[in-house]
This record gives sequence, structure tokens and C-alpha cells, in this order.
Amino acid sequence: MRTPRFIALACTAAVAVSLTACSGATQPQQGTVGGADFKVSPTSPAAKGTLDSFTWSLYAEPYTLDYALAYDYPPNTVLANVCEQLLRVTPDLKIEPGLAVKWEQPDPRTLVYTLRSGVKFHDGSVMTADDVVASLKRQMDPATGSPWGSAFKAVESIEKSGPLEVTIRLGKADALFHELLAASPGTVVSAASLAKEGKDYGTPKGDLDCTGPFSLDKWTQGDSITLKKNPDYWDAKLAPKSESVKFTFVEDPAARSNAFLSGTADGGYMVPSSSFAQLRTSGKGQLYFGPNTGAFNLAVTDFKGTLGDLRVRKALSMALDRKNIVKAAAGGVGVPAKAPAARGAWSLVPEKTASLFDTLPEPALDVAAAKKLVEEAGATGRKVTLATSTLAPEISIVANAVQAAGRQIGLDVKLQPVSPDAYSNLFVDPAARDGLDLVITSGYDNTPDPLEFYQYLRTGDFGNYGNWSEPEYDLAFDRANTEYDPAKRTELTAKVQEIALAELPVIPVFEAPHSVFLSKRITGAPTGIAQLYYPWAAMIGAAQ
Repeated sequence: MRTPRFIALACTAAVAVSLTACSGATQPQQGTVGGADFKVSPTSPAAKGTLDSFTWSLYAEPYTLDYALAYDYPPNTVLANVCEQLLRVTPDLKIEPGLAVKWEQPDPRTLVYTLRSGVKFHDGSVMTADDVVASLKRQMDPATGSPWGSAFKAVESIEKSGPLEVTIRLGKADALFHELLAASPGTVVSAASLAKEGKDYGTPKGDLDCTGPFSLDKWTQGDSITLKKNPDYWDAKLAPKSESVKFTFVEDPAARSNAFLSGTADGGYMVPSSSFAQLRTSGKGQLYFGPNTGAFNLAVTDFKGTLGDLRVRKALSMALDRKNIVKAAAGGVGVPAKAPAARGAWSLVPEKTASLFDTLPEPALDVAAAKKLVEEAGATGRKVTLATSTLAPEISIVANAVQAAGRQIGLDVKLQPVSPDAYSNLFVDPAARDGLDLVITSGYDNTPDPLEFYQYLRTGDFGNYGNWSEPEYDLAFDRANTEYDPAKRTELTAKVQEIALAELPVIPVFEAPHSVFLSKRITGAPTGIAQLYYPWAAMIGAAQ
């Protein structure tokens, strides 16, 4: 679920204050917002001119700008424009060369990356294989405490094999590792800067020395972060159209919407769904929806309790009124989720999406049949405890919907309030989940490969919150992850998806597109979740 980053729930595990899902669909979703049609597309209209600067709204201040610790939307939204990876996820959810111009695989356990020549760090020094080795090895060092360390679990060695060549050897084939080099695990920074900054690296006191189209100018803690244009950026097609970017931090959803309406913020990602209709009709700018790779799910956290019986899990799923949940929790922008990993997570091989995802049945709504299943399981009147929080409106809305569904089928669903500060802890501390049967997650993939999501349901994985274990599932996952051919791996992932849907260790709820608001003075931004790793700010320029 990509873990907890929930919160960014997310993708793996961290803290955040908004729960707008990260999804991604190659086939546009459509619907209405405030009476107007909407559709999903990867980018906004191209910029027509340059800018001196623009202001961008984040829903929270980044807790770090250290690439090895960045595991949430705010830090990655900033870092996407400053630091770069060996590979790159594009706005239309493809993986292309980044700081590595090409790669080879002489055998299933060896990966060889050839680096771009002449790429300069912000201090003017030239990137070499030594910088890549130092950057990647730092993720593996327990002293770093990187949440991305698990991505390197199969890595045996990372070595310089030439001035511009790095060879990585694995203990076993691991297709996901290669793909994740397009996300934070593949970030390359100056080895000299790491040594120089020490414990201040990635903090308001420190500096960043990377290769992106913008460099860090100033971080005023509690107020803003300012980036400035990098005049020596290597990628001409992404030369910045603005001289600088200022990030501001606004946690309150209403205040953030007002910043868009008043013009104090020129734009921002993950727009509060409660303001969709108002922003859509305000005349102050344009609300866009883009590809996302995630969905909102209910993760079972106790398989020894009421939900340990598959019939009860199926019943609860069948009782959820997902269409009304989408209306209330996502401003009507979204669809009921067919599977734990969203449709957008199947973008790596789009020609397979129609047969492997679109053919899945729509989630059933059958309260009578669900009630019968609960009775057959002898679970009528039994308690199910679900965590809820004021962290984001979506959590409360989904929690109330689950409670109502449970009552209809004879389950006693209790809502356990969890403070906003403590909610993210549910995904990193097993003890924090004691007494809970369910938690609401919003997981997303960093890459357009659905297998990335399903790794978190393996036996013993840190994202497997209820310690669910199914040998058939583990075997199916391992088979898929040893297949490097994307088309073949996608076919194998369909079997993994099939088992997850049959056993429901997580119950799919809904998926929604990524969102971005742009004022009338700017345009050009990618609209989807690729903004976490693609230098999106370089594309923004004047609308006129």
C-alpha cells in the first residue's frame, strides 16, 4: 500500500496531514464537479512564456529534505525539482532514463548502469560513479535509518565499475529494485556534500547539492522554502521557465483553498476535495485531475478477531456503499475500487490493463447477502474496531460509512478515535495497532507497476499490518518479482491480485485521480502523481 506512507498514508510510511489518494489511470476517468465535466489527463496546457517566480502551496512543511528520509508528499514534492534519480517516472507513468543513460543486465542478479557524462551538481562539480555509489549505499546503512532500506534487501554489492559506470549485484533476482531506482532509492547526490553537511544534511540548517533544474536557495523553518533556477541543468527540454519557486505551508484545508482563491498561492497539488466544486467554478484558475497509482483501502490488522473469518471480510466488503463514499469523501471525483492496487498502478504495460484489470467485476453492493454471510459465520453482534481520526475528512467519512455498513449486516463496528499526530504511527508501530481490527489506508505506488503495491502483503513484510500469511500468495509474488520482462511480469502479477481479492487481507474502497490547481497566471504542470519524482516545477511558466 505502498505502505504507510499513508499519510501519506502511503506508500510506505510517514507522516502527513492529508489523505488525497495517489492514483493513476491511463484510461481517463470522467464525471462532474460542480456541474462541470472533468477528465483525467497527464499534463496541463504547455506554458507560453517565462516567469520571475511563482508560489506553490504544500499541505504541510516537509519534515526533511534528505532524500534518504523523504517518504511523504511534502518533501518529495520539493525534492523532485532539486535532486534526481538514475531513472525517471514520466507524467504519463512510464519509466525512462534519468541520470543513467542506459542499463544492461548480463544475468538476472547483475545490473550495470551507464551514467550521463557532463552532468553537474549545483556547486559546479561533475557527477561521477563515486557519487552514485555513495548515494545508494547510504540508503542501506542502518545508521541512516532510511525507510527505503527495504528496497535494497536483495542487494549484495554496489560498486564503481568505470568512471561513469556502476554495477549492482543482487542475492536474488529482484525486478522491483530496478524500477524503484526511478524513485527515492535511486537518488544521486554529491558525495562531497554528504560528508560536508553531516547531521545538518536535509535540515533547515544544511544545504543540498544535487543535479536538478532548481537548487535550494533558502529554507525558513515554519514559513517557506525557496528554490532558484539552475542555469547549468543538463536536460534542455526541462530547462526551468521560472527563475524561482516559493513553497508555502498551509495545513488547514479551508485556509489552503482560500490561498488559491485569493492568489496568495499560484497552485498546489492534492487539493482538498471539499473545495473541488468551489475552485472549479471560481474563475480564479483551473482544477486539473491526473494519473494516480493508489486507492483507499481497509487494511485488516487482526486476523485472530472477528475479521479472521473470510466470510465476515467478504460481508463487510459487500455492504459498503462505495458510490456514496466517493461522493462524500472524494468530492464525487473517483470510482469504487476493484482491487487493492488501483488501475493507475497498471500503467507500465498499458496494453495489458484492459484484460488484467478492467475485466475485474465491479465491487458488489448486496446487504442481504452480506448479512447472511455474517450469520453463517456466527459473527452477528460481534465487535469490529476501526481507527478513525480528524487528520483528514476522508478518514472520518470512510469510518462512518464502514460503521453504518456494519450495523446493517449485524456487526458492532466501534470507532476508535486516534489523534492526528498518532495516526501515522499506526503504520510503523505494531503496538499502536493493538485492539484494532481495521485501519483506513491510502496507499500508492512510486512506480507504474502494481507488483510494487502487492509486496506489502507478503508474509512478514512491514506493510502487512495484520500479519496475514498465505504461502500461495508469497510464491506467486516471488515468481512475478523474478521476471524482468514487464509484460510477462504483469501477467504474473494478475495471479497475485487474484489471490488478494479472494482472501481480502485488505478491502478495496475507492480510488481517485491526483489533483492540482493552477491560477490563471501559470500553466504547464504535470497533473498526476509522477510529480513526486519528476521535475514538475521546471515545466511551469506563464499562461499568457
